[in-house]
Amino acid sequence: MMTTTTTTHTESTEQTAQRLVQTIAEVGSCAVAFSGGVDSSVVAKAAQLALGDKAIAVTGRSASVSQTDLSEAAKVAKEIGMRHLLVDTHEGEREAYIRNESDRCFHCKTELYSIIDRVMEEQQINTLLNGANVDDQGDHRPGMIAAKNYEVRSPLIECGINKQMVRQLAQHWNLPVWDRPASPCLASRIAYGEQVTPARLKMIEQAEAFLRDHGLHEFRVRYHRDDLARVEVPLDKIAELADPKLRDELVATFQQIGFRYITIDLEGFRSGNLNQLVSLELPS
Repeated sequence: MMTTTTTTHTESTEQTAQRLVQTIAEVGSCAVAFSGGVDSSVVAKAAQLALGDKAIAVTGRSASVSQTDLSEAAKVAKEIGMRHLLVDTHEGEREAYIRNESDRCFHCKTELYSIIDRVMEEQQINTLLNGANVDDQGDHRPGMIAAKNYEVRSPLIECGINKQMVRQLAQHWNLPVWDRPASPCLASRIAYGEQVTPARLKMIEQAEAFLRDHGLHEFRVRYHRDDLARVEVPLDKIAELADPKLRDELVATFQQIGFRYITIDLEGFRSGNLNQLVSLELPS
């Protein structure tokens, strides 16, 4: 196992890119757990440069992944020039996942890695890589425990690469997702303690599609008890969302989707903010 190295301030983006490629080249062959987001796209690009056709990208397909994200993942993999496999995952059949406690991501990643593990055996590939970066180590990330259990390597962490540097690498390689906002799975929008169901995931997907179709780029539709939607957009977009014409259309659409109550969060868009509620909603 490679030890983690630290990127120096004097290292150029090209030097960081070369070091990442060299790190991945040492594994011989790999599968990248590929969401199509900027992190996994950078790892996939480096893997393709390092290993050519001995590297594949694998994306999990389930109700918790929007059709938009699946489509984007396919486009990015094609642009990278990497063989891309879609595999069906069944985390929605796991009781622990449905309960949606603070370790939900552990059960989701366990399902994903177990499926990819079988694909790797069929494809005669020896190493699984993910897109975790240095900044992920300071957040609530139970999925990292699942990664450890399956001996998944995190080359961005091994190379001391943080989120800002990931975006620099993506831009360096002309990846179309270099400035794409983070887009975690739909289940991450459901408040801990509220069950994850296909119906609720579909409600969130449709509600976020409405926001996307109206020109918004950063947003979340959070699901809370009693079918309440808490809409987060950047602070400078709140007035736009509250404009009577758009507001009325939003309310009517969300109610048709199945939400009973619709609120706009006055604190604005905050990625991962449901993690703040872990100690409030769940026993320790």
